[in-house]
Amino acid sequence: MNSQPLNRRRLLQGAGVTLALPLLQSLSPVDAAEKERRVTPESDGKPRRMVFICNNLGLHMPYFVPEQTGFDYTPSPYLEVLGGLRRKLTVFSGVSHPHVDGGHAAEKSFLTAAPHPGSGSFRNSISVDQLVAESIGKQTRISSLILSANGGGSLSWTRSGVPIPGEESPSKVFRKLFTPGSSSEVSQQITRLRQGASVMDMVMGEAKKLQKNLSRDDRQKFDEYTTSVREVEQEMVRQQEWERKPKPKVVAKEPADIRDQADTIGRSKLMYDLIALALQTDSTRLATVMSVGFFAVPPIDGVTEGYHTLSHHGKDADKLAQLAVIEKQHMGILRDFLAKLDATREEDDTLLDRTMVLFGSDMGNASSHNTTNVPIVLAGGGFNHGQHLAFDNFNNEPLCNVYVSMLQRMGLPIDRFGSSTGTIRGLEFQS
Repeated sequence: MNSQPLNRRRLLQGAGVTLALPLLQSLSPVDAAEKERRVTPESDGKPRRMVFICNNLGLHMPYFVPEQTGFDYTPSPYLEVLGGLRRKLTVFSGVSHPHVDGGHAAEKSFLTAAPHPGSGSFRNSISVDQLVAESIGKQTRISSLILSANGGGSLSWTRSGVPIPGEESPSKVFRKLFTPGSSSEVSQQITRLRQGASVMDMVMGEAKKLQKNLSRDDRQKFDEYTTSVREVEQEMVRQQEWERKPKPKVVAKEPADIRDQADTIGRSKLMYDLIALALQTDSTRLATVMSVGFFAVPPIDGVTEGYHTLSHHGKDADKLAQLAVIEKQHMGILRDFLAKLDATREEDDTLLDRTMVLFGSDMGNASSHNTTNVPIVLAGGGFNHGQHLAFDNFNNEPLCNVYVSMLQRMGLPIDRFGSSTGTIRGLEFQS
């Protein structure tokens, strides 16, 4: 085997399956990205949770950003929809990811901040939710709930920069979380998991032989790769234990999937409802939702043009009026989601007190495909909320500074992520 030339199509083989190799410098001269250090949570004794929601068409910023800053701002038309929940969230303006451009391609970097996602040489990095999953994912049945409300991919990326597909079917997610299988079905699933782990053992035998042909730098990277394979193996073993445990019982019925992709509001609401159930039952503590708008006309009264078309309004008054109808409905289902979390008690707190919900977009102005000055709302999680934190519209604050504040609230001893320069100024923990 040592005499075989290395090439980019090389695969590891074993037991009738293959695993593709990572991109190695010995195969292609690409510099390795700096690897974020692994961290261990330092808990305050309370379970902490994170939810990330991205609407890839953004929001019309003049209808979103308040004119005043601080705690006594007058709510904008969109923030009025949130009602009294404004006291439990912080509105940000003047934030974005530096060097993240490329129009709609920027959605790839919403939770990673990897630069220039539209370039041919783009290589993504780990998303903030998956960084947290490495530390706390083993504590729940589902390490992280990754959802795609409209079939447009997901927000979550592995440490090696590979996208994790988002689940598109609410009914399948519900069954995975809450529908118990028969004893024979559970036994079959455990058998499949065991078989998968043994296959990886066989594949790793060839990996050790291949390692001899690699440079020193590639050996380090290949070690990271094989470690990740082992982690998948360990996850299979962990899932065997969860398969034996009964699933939580909920009063809610299995949702019916909405087939109409134009119904972005209805499909997103189903995902929000599932997340609320998953958090209430502690089935997961991490969730992401990608919501994608299409050219199709959404089934909303007063809307006669496609959502994507309306986002390219060019300041046309009629298009802006229709766009506002859609975007207010997005704010409405966000309000209902937050209210549901806020109405759920968990010891002396509410579920919202212990759950950070970040809602926003990779797009600051969808009409011009501008990716600066993006709309961001952060609710819950035990922060001192109720304010509009405004930063420089021409020299934006890194959005990753918000992420670092969230990571620290989760108990992770980390002060840098992506393009961050520290925590976000002005956002404090509740005393």
